[in-house]
Amino acid sequence: MSGSTTDHRTTFADVFYQGTLKWNQGVHNTMIYVTGNIPSGTYDHTRLANLSFGWVAVDGGAGYTYFDPKTGHEFSVVGGLTYNFINHDLQYQNGIDFHVDWAASQFVSKNVQVGIAGYFFQQLTGDSGAGAKLGDFKGRVAGIGPQIGFLFPLGKEHQGYLNLKAYKDFAAENRPEGYTAWVTFAITPAAPEAPPSTPLIHK
Repeated sequence: MSGSTTDHRTTFADVFYQGTLKWNQGVHNTMIYVTGNIPSGTYDHTRLANLSFGWVAVDGGAGYTYFDPKTGHEFSVVGGLTYNFINHDLQYQNGIDFHVDWAASQFVSKNVQVGIAGYFFQQLTGDSGAGAKLGDFKGRVAGIGPQIGFLFPLGKEHQGYLNLKAYKDFAAENRPEGYTAWVTFAITPAAPEAPPSTPLIHK
């Protein structure tokens, strides 16, 4: 017995919000954050294709970055916890999960960095609700791979950042395992120029 089914749709995803507080002390940078989603209303539990979660999730955590502009050494780590509210259509509630992302790189020039990146995801509490037919179904997965990043000016007051990274997933439990690639593009205020006597990178 065999068969297939397909689905496609063009719609809006959830609305996401994020708030951060950041501190800097020389080469040490820290932050705390909170983020989450506001369901868009385009979720349909009878469809295969959905760009909306179908439930509310709130995530909070903290991060640390070491960056020495004289040597070009950089290391970042961000960890957090996610609380998922119940999906009322399916009567299913995902458990609380812990996640950490890290990256280490070397700036080979003022505008180019290369290095490695990784992540770890662990579900701390089980899934629940009348729709949780498979029990707690706790998930876990880790990944590691290369990364490269580029900084470039966007006018006089802003700069762009483009990052490409790829992961090989491993140690998966109740999670997909394979290869993934990510592209990140961000626009931020331009960094202040360093005095001519203080080079940003020692070549």
